[in-house]
Amino acid sequence: MIKQLLLSVVALGHDYYPAAIDSISAEDYYQQVISALPIVPQNYQPGPFDCATTVSADNADYQTTVAMGSAPGWLEKSAHDWHYFPISKAEGNILVIDFAYKNQQLGYRYLANEATQSQLFEPWSSSKIIAFIGAMTQFSVDFAQPDTLIGQVRLADIITSIHSYQPIGGADGDSNAYAYYFANLAGRDYLTALFHEGWLNSGQPQVKFRGAYGPTPYTPEPPRWQTASRAQQLTVTQPTTDPGMLPYRCDNCGLTGNKPMTTLVLAEFLKRLASYQRDPLIQLNGLSADAIAMLFFGPGHSQHDIAAGGMMAGASLTPHRAIAAALQQHYPALRGLSVQATLDQASNGDWRILHKLGAGPSETRDSGEVVALLHVCLPLPDGSREFTMAVQASSQKQDYTGVGEAGLKVEHIIQQATLQLLRQPPSPINAEKVAQPDA
Repeated sequence: MIKQLLLSVVALGHDYYPAAIDSISAEDYYQQVISALPIVPQNYQPGPFDCATTVSADNADYQTTVAMGSAPGWLEKSAHDWHYFPISKAEGNILVIDFAYKNQQLGYRYLANEATQSQLFEPWSSSKIIAFIGAMTQFSVDFAQPDTLIGQVRLADIITSIHSYQPIGGADGDSNAYAYYFANLAGRDYLTALFHEGWLNSGQPQVKFRGAYGPTPYTPEPPRWQTASRAQQLTVTQPTTDPGMLPYRCDNCGLTGNKPMTTLVLAEFLKRLASYQRDPLIQLNGLSADAIAMLFFGPGHSQHDIAAGGMMAGASLTPHRAIAAALQQHYPALRGLSVQATLDQASNGDWRILHKLGAGPSETRDSGEVVALLHVCLPLPDGSREFTMAVQASSQKQDYTGVGEAGLKVEHIIQQATLQLLRQPPSPINAEKVAQPDA
């Protein structure tokens, strides 16, 4: 499948796969792209962003939370097209939540391919943001600060280590152990409830968070959270057991394991974080804006030479390559530039790609798999665009070449979807942007 995809790309020529964004084999994709260190916008500063365009008050393509509500059944009231992208589900699953201001409120439209938004899959590490956010609702805003320590390690170092898989300051790069720790603090019953009556009301009862990451959780020493700037400290005992945790192949788990999720729930979770201060009707009880900023940007590293943190430092160049390729197709003047130069020149250096990628070979399903979860802000010359995207793809090879094949599929899907969003902008677009509060 991937060989056919690559051949078709080459046959289409530079208009569809710019030469400056190097083509790469499935064998090399995992190490050279999925495991790559991220790039950072030219004008990067951690903090609020807002790239949502503005549409007329009578635009029916977007619905606000006021119109949809957030109680069970809200999705049926949403503006959605489950067959918007002409991408075969054999290639993968995609769900995009496209942002636009309508009546000075954020509105959204939900776009999928072949009604795959309810297809269950293993989310791999993309679900780690859920473990972190679930844990942070258990603490006050005082413990989501740049100088917050867990044991003797800064929270900022830990969250960036989770996303980058790199040692950062006192954090050793063991992403799985840190995410396991946060899942333990939140509890699996609570994390599962977030998809349902606890927050999202997704209408997808099979979705759950009942698992862990890796063999053992992080154990801070001392077992204390403290923030000197707020004169706060709290002894935190990590539970040794969790009645809500289930084996990977539990009786009701099936082949997708003990954390089955969908593109809809992953994208909706991240969308609500990205719109948190702009759409207060869907805020989560106990969650502070500072905790979201910590997830997104990781402010407060113990090392001052870290270019970016949190989800901005997520390992993998898959979304960057894909979005840059789409921009080159949409703006011919960008063709021939590198990924970094394309993103910077298209947005005047102000783009944002927050992302968490999960990947691995599955013995259970005899496949290589990749899941990409991202939120994108593109201030472009002919109209800014902001959207959340969740993509999943797999190959029939249960090894890291198979993971590379799945990664190539995900990259191609993101590229196709982004280009379609650029070429089919909301209509009409108001030229004058209304004033909005900070993101």
